[in-house]
Amino acid sequence: MTSEGWGTPPVEPISQHYIVCGGNALAHRLVLELVEHYEVPVVVLLPDRTRDHAPWIEQLPGVAAVVECAGITEEALRAVRVETARGLALVDGHDEGNIHAALGAQGCNPDIRIVLRMFNQRLGENIQHLLKNGAALSGSATAAPAFAAAALSRPNSVQVGDRFLHIAYDGDIDSGRICVVADQIDRQDLSRIRLLPDQDGDSAAFVRLAREFGDDGPIRPGGVRRPPPAAETGVEEDGTGEPEAAVGGVAAGGVAALQALPSEPPVLIGWWRRLRWRLLDTLRFFTSARLRLVLITALAAVLLAFGLLWYLNRDFGWSLYVSLLDLAGAAQPDQPAEATAGTGTGGAWQRVAQVVITFCGITFAPVATAIMVEVLGSGRRGQPRNPGAGTRDHVIVFGLGNVGTRVAAQLYGLGVPVVCVERDPQARGIAAVRALGIPVVVGDGPLEEQLRRARLKHGRALVAVSGDDATNLEAALEARHGKPGIRVVVRLFNDDFARHVYATLDNAASRSVSYLAAPAFAAALMGREVLGTLSVFRHVLLIAELRAEEGGGLVGMNRHDLEDPGGVRVIAVRPADSPGAYRWNYADRTRGLVPGDRIVVAATRSGLARINPALVGEG
Repeated sequence: MTSEGWGTPPVEPISQHYIVCGGNALAHRLVLELVEHYEVPVVVLLPDRTRDHAPWIEQLPGVAAVVECAGITEEALRAVRVETARGLALVDGHDEGNIHAALGAQGCNPDIRIVLRMFNQRLGENIQHLLKNGAALSGSATAAPAFAAAALSRPNSVQVGDRFLHIAYDGDIDSGRICVVADQIDRQDLSRIRLLPDQDGDSAAFVRLAREFGDDGPIRPGGVRRPPPAAETGVEEDGTGEPEAAVGGVAAGGVAALQALPSEPPVLIGWWRRLRWRLLDTLRFFTSARLRLVLITALAAVLLAFGLLWYLNRDFGWSLYVSLLDLAGAAQPDQPAEATAGTGTGGAWQRVAQVVITFCGITFAPVATAIMVEVLGSGRRGQPRNPGAGTRDHVIVFGLGNVGTRVAAQLYGLGVPVVCVERDPQARGIAAVRALGIPVVVGDGPLEEQLRRARLKHGRALVAVSGDDATNLEAALEARHGKPGIRVVVRLFNDDFARHVYATLDNAASRSVSYLAAPAFAAALMGREVLGTLSVFRHVLLIAELRAEEGGGLVGMNRHDLEDPGGVRVIAVRPADSPGAYRWNYADRTRGLVPGDRIVVAATRSGLARINPALVGEG
């Protein structure tokens, strides 16, 4: 169906349906979420049937109708029966177009639930106030923390109250555990993983682990138990921070648990290395190579002269005082009579040191002026910077689309050295990372040369997040060729590609932006609040908070009613009489919820979808 020649609306009379506008990967995953897990009628509005993921979307079973229209106009919205729809998802196009379409849809149907994708989160928060029943989400902001955490080999976390929830595996599980979220983990066959398995109580899997390791089991330094060596269990270490269990699943220790920490997991880079990088990076930002050479030479001479003064006088305070005065050109020289009489303050070597400091001080003023002229007058801020020769232990972000820009900014905010690579000189992400002072390698040359310029041999990880699976995989393989063993994190939509990455590459991880973001968009479309998503390899675990409303289906339900093996686990309760208190692993499993109570659940995509009818009541 196309927009040309519409005499009557191309969609047959339909109501209580959901409309998805877009033909990208996120739209594809979102439609799958709605038809497979929520089992609701979906109408898709595509900009072009032949491009992007549109051909795949059109072939999905369960889609009520597919309409092609170049723009999301009021006429196009009426063609997909927006006036009778329950929800509208705008996940394609730019922020401005999505805002315009959302306001137009609200004019046609004031009660419709609207979820729109917004890259500008601040603008999205303001737009939510203009919508009667809407939410603005960012797919890249939802997925970026998982990519950044994977690059640093640390667990991704979701903040709930004053705790940070993350996934821990096997021997890393400690007393902060909340519940088992997966077992039967076999890296060679990820389809065997069971999410939120049925357990004989929350502690069953942990009791099993304790039996395996035993009182005489191996201990890590510091008293933390570690899994037995590979020779004993068949488990191989691959350096990814994600356990590799042998066939036999649980018997080999293939268990994952939801764990709580009082603070966010730390960045695995020492504070001194991060401080040194920040200082060197700031110096490179404001100076050229010649100016840096002059400054470093002068500073070295001043330090040597100061050391000589300190050695001659054995008085640190006095030596510092004289050095600062000499540096400012304000020290008083020895008079000839004092030097002849031997009553001067230090002798010949001291006078040499003072002369050196004074002359070095003279150079600092013109050099500082030259720096200001170069930065403000020549417009160096407007040019992307190549990484300097001192760049070490950095993360290379390949691709500066929405996700790559978010990942680079998040890593930079953590104090991690970052270098970006982008083939398209017009990519808008270049301006965003340039504003942060992050070095950028721009150009469409050979990938090997680009990674060399990004100082691959000195990097710690590569995050390939361009919009094309093949390009990302090529970047990962090229990085491995240039530096074997480097940590690689690859953005992949195709599950076959992802399985090959896990099966063949060590110290590697794959993530899908749409796979991480689509469940949150689908839940928001149903009116649910998803606090964040956690990854168990290629599987997604949702952390959501649900409120028991007067007349809603949650009222009167208890933990036994809500929890569903393989789907839902209640991890915390916020009673109506004390909404600020999170009661973790609420012990009373028979207490029914009352209006105003809130529950925090860990759920699979289908599990959260199954809760949904209870939230809106029967019928």
